[in-house]
Amino acid sequence: MARRAGGELLSLSGLDPDLSGLGADPVALLDSLGLERLTEEVDRRWSSGPTLDESAVLFEPPVATCTKICCLALNYLAHAQESGMEVPPEPVLFFKPPSALTGHNQPVVAPARTRHLEHEVELAVVIGKVTRDLPEERWLEAVAGYTVINDMTARDLQLANISRNVPWDQSKGFDTFAPVGPYLATVDEVPDPHKLELTLEVGGEIRQRANTGQMVFGLPRLIADLSDGMTLMPGDLIATGTIAGIAPLKDGDTMRATVAGVGTLVNTVQFRSA
Repeated sequence: MARRAGGELLSLSGLDPDLSGLGADPVALLDSLGLERLTEEVDRRWSSGPTLDESAVLFEPPVATCTKICCLALNYLAHAQESGMEVPPEPVLFFKPPSALTGHNQPVVAPARTRHLEHEVELAVVIGKVTRDLPEERWLEAVAGYTVINDMTARDLQLANISRNVPWDQSKGFDTFAPVGPYLATVDEVPDPHKLELTLEVGGEIRQRANTGQMVFGLPRLIADLSDGMTLMPGDLIATGTIAGIAPLKDGDTMRATVAGVGTLVNTVQFRSA
């Protein structure tokens, strides 16, 4: 699916008869056609293909295949300070499973074992090519584009595990705890990913606001560090860390996570009964 600046949506299904099966995978389309040809194909279809009503579209994550979601902890000073922690000297990595992915306008469903859910708006990098041992100066070669991710966290479970000095990945990895989208913004649409405003709003209240320029470790360092000995695959996501302003959510809250120039991701919280 493609989106114009005015908001019109267009299905990319069956974009090219020579690319059967790729219409649902924007990363594969980019890799197969290249950005210039894909842009030409999309422009050609605007003149003949019907536009879609967003309210009638079921949004899925803008990656059809994802082997891992690489998440960065404490990558903004103000967030480290509000968490009572120091900024680490090296990037701190944890993972979410691909089963945690969900799309725009889909509910985030908290399991009954948690009663304390918090939001974390982040810029996500979408990997476009098989990448390993990539030096910092070539970081952009790995990037298909960018999207918005909300790193949902069961904070009560995370803090309990931290106090026991055991891994806290489960608090981040439940189903629907990685809402992402709505779209894949290609690299030509985001000239400088280090100059983007991030905001998260709940019920008209802006809870988080900062700029990606405040990241402790920027994208060149993150991609070089992550690909050092670990293969990044097309469709893999790098969640680059959240900003200050994390706060509890209640049942029925609607979150609007925005990365300027990339998109606004909307999801509503549902708590399961104990």
